[in-house]
Amino acid sequence: MAPVVSCASTEPWRVIFDLGGVLFEWNPLGIVRGFYPDAALHEPMLDCVYRHPDWLALDEGTLDEPGAIARFGERSGRDAAELARLMQATRESLRPIEPTWRLLRGLHARGVPLFCLSNMAESTYQHLRAAHPGWDLFSGIVISAREKMLKPQAQIFRLILERHGLTPGRTVFIDDMPANAAAARACGLHAIVFHDAVSCAAELSEISWGELSVAVP
Repeated sequence: MAPVVSCASTEPWRVIFDLGGVLFEWNPLGIVRGFYPDAALHEPMLDCVYRHPDWLALDEGTLDEPGAIARFGERSGRDAAELARLMQATRESLRPIEPTWRLLRGLHARGVPLFCLSNMAESTYQHLRAAHPGWDLFSGIVISAREKMLKPQAQIFRLILERHGLTPGRTVFIDDMPANAAAARACGLHAIVFHDAVSCAAELSEISWGELSVAVP
């Protein structure tokens, strides 16, 4: 009897990148420290804004920014104009993590199809699109607010796989949140918990038996 030969290894590897914490800096504590000189406000504003379920609702697209600002104001007692400036400062804090972009460009230069899957409000995504280049490197982008679903929900992983015809066993997902990486693995993907570009590049090479090997200068 002839051996069964898997065709999976003949398929190209694909890599899915998260945005915040992987390709762009994400540091809510740093944001409030930079915005509010009074240290007594730091923890309360983290609780009122970034740690509150309303932040997830923004990412999910079930709450718009004006509505979120109104709720932040009700909880914190802060002025709406001030909170609108905080939201803008939040967007502007998302600066590119250059070593990860070098990794991404190295993969693109090798012909690896690249994708993006991020929990992000529409206004934040539009800001990043306008402020930073490189979006044409992606073969597909899935933003949670547009889909009305969030990581680590399984359906958002199934969505990106089905929409772009990705084979889970030949796809690597990179995210800074362990829960999101675990959810990706539960859907059959390989997953890397991102710490830095150098260690991420090493894990990509190990997972793919060298096929995704890229030097990160």
